[in-house]
Amino acid sequence: MLAKLTGPADIRGLDPDEVAELCAQIRDFLIQKVCATGGHLGGNLGVVELTVALHRAFDSPRDVLIFDTGHQTYVHKILTGRGADFGGLRQAGGLSGYPSRGESPHDTVENSHASTALSYADGLAKAFQLRGEEGRRVVAVIGDGGMTGGLAWEGLNNLSVPGSGRPVVVVLNDNGRSYDPTVGGLAAHLAALRRTRPEDASATGPSPAPRWVANTVFEHLGLAYIGPVDGHDVAALESAFDHACSLGRPVLVHVVTAKGQGYGPAESDDADRMHGIGVLDPATGAAAAPGKPTWTDVFGEEIVRIGERRPDVVCVTAAMTNPVGLGPFARTFPDRVFDVGIAEQHAVCSAAGLAMGGLHPVVCLYATFLNRAFDQVLMDVALQRQPVTFVLDRAGITGPDGASHHGMWDTGILRVVPGVRVAAPRDPASLCELLDEAVADDRGPTVIRYPKATAGPDIPAVARVGGLDIVYSSGAGSPEVLLVAAGAMAGPCLDAANLLHGSGIGATVVDPRWITPISPALIELAARHRVVVTVEDAARSGGMGALLVEACADADVTTPVLPLGLPHAFIDHGGRGDLLAQYGLTAERIAAAAARLLSRPLAEAGDPAHE
Repeated sequence: MLAKLTGPADIRGLDPDEVAELCAQIRDFLIQKVCATGGHLGGNLGVVELTVALHRAFDSPRDVLIFDTGHQTYVHKILTGRGADFGGLRQAGGLSGYPSRGESPHDTVENSHASTALSYADGLAKAFQLRGEEGRRVVAVIGDGGMTGGLAWEGLNNLSVPGSGRPVVVVLNDNGRSYDPTVGGLAAHLAALRRTRPEDASATGPSPAPRWVANTVFEHLGLAYIGPVDGHDVAALESAFDHACSLGRPVLVHVVTAKGQGYGPAESDDADRMHGIGVLDPATGAAAAPGKPTWTDVFGEEIVRIGERRPDVVCVTAAMTNPVGLGPFARTFPDRVFDVGIAEQHAVCSAAGLAMGGLHPVVCLYATFLNRAFDQVLMDVALQRQPVTFVLDRAGITGPDGASHHGMWDTGILRVVPGVRVAAPRDPASLCELLDEAVADDRGPTVIRYPKATAGPDIPAVARVGGLDIVYSSGAGSPEVLLVAAGAMAGPCLDAANLLHGSGIGATVVDPRWITPISPALIELAARHRVVVTVEDAARSGGMGALLVEACADADVTTPVLPLGLPHAFIDHGGRGDLLAQYGLTAERIAAAAARLLSRPLAEAGDPAHE
């Protein structure tokens, strides 16, 4: 059936047995394909029947289907004719792991950060009404995890304006979790509603008709409520959607699903139901043998050690306790970890309150999600000089998740925040050292950023000067090139220095450790070299290099400074190493850039000078 599928129209005439067979084939297809490439598995297994029912009940793309936190759109992609492309899922030039406007007219909204769907739906419904396209329906599918975000409630508040005449259908996909189990009062309310469900998904016999449940928070806000509906029963779902459309008003359909449905290894994965996976054996769900420790692993071990000697250190996360490495801390100090749901703004503002109360909060986020809480960092933490430490995982190029998840914006955003200090560790030892320094700083906010990668071996310093670590010096004579390496870029810079040495060009490699603000010692070091090249796994705009250019100009240091980093652009998905190479962050490209700045030739491998 999948081989013949070209679009949603192909599934609307199927009888119930054919629908059941199609769902089984889709589930098997997902297991085989996602285990081969890696990606988001558990959530997509949980929405197979739901997505089939949506495409049978609504006419996409005339009716707009918006999937909040778009990693749950794999089934939608299959049903809209992209199944043949799954061999390249999340690989360079291949299918995106999220909705993509460039891939299909069925992807109206290109979203992958949570809690946005209801606001999109509000705007689209208003646009259709004003343009006289009232026959077009808007459906927003949002998980219960996504409903923990404040933006979702802002959207819901506006969707439910009395008398608007905009019949948006909100589908609340309630599986009890995002990455982690859903937290807070909403989770308790939904759990109470689930207990009113007339039959389990495993029950035999005809599907129960959708029904109303009195006294829900959604009804008090002004929406009609239908549910709870078995999210793995296509007939029940279609009946609920037909009923929702007949009401002619904003409606919330409460759908109960099981994340990882139909795949034993996912159903038994207590951590996150195989939310996001690497390459696995689909028969067993087993991954390859564990590799070297990641930056996340190193942080997770060190924050426990800090917690043991610092009872004032507490940790805050936004529905990502395990992905950001807080699992060990949470098991050791369960009362000192606060998972606030997918609510980064609240996480940061709450952390400010924790700091005011005499604690030292460590806020652990993916770097890309710090974007969502900029005002809180600026006004609620920095303005009030609160000692909050931010640990930004997945900083820089993350790889297969693409433009929305590359953590490349944080340094440019944070540069405008007065008083904030940003550190980039080069190796496991420096991560531990810098984290210790950060939590010991009570003067204001501190930030530690590191990539999604293995941490690699320690890179010892040959000297420490003014708080800077010199990790390479060519020795004899006066080095001409200063390579300023931010964090994990120390390795490529060391290799570049050796290439320069092979061409008779002396170099110094310095790790500033704290990349902002610019240290006066770094300006003095720049003045003692002919050229400076800064290298960072972040956007060049407003990054460490740009700050050093400004600092040198302010100090009347005329040494040319060339910043190397990521472009001012949205970078597509692909392998981390490949993307770093594409944008010049390799030893060969760094050395070549330094040589060009000196107007000197760089020997090629195999040349006598290189030898």
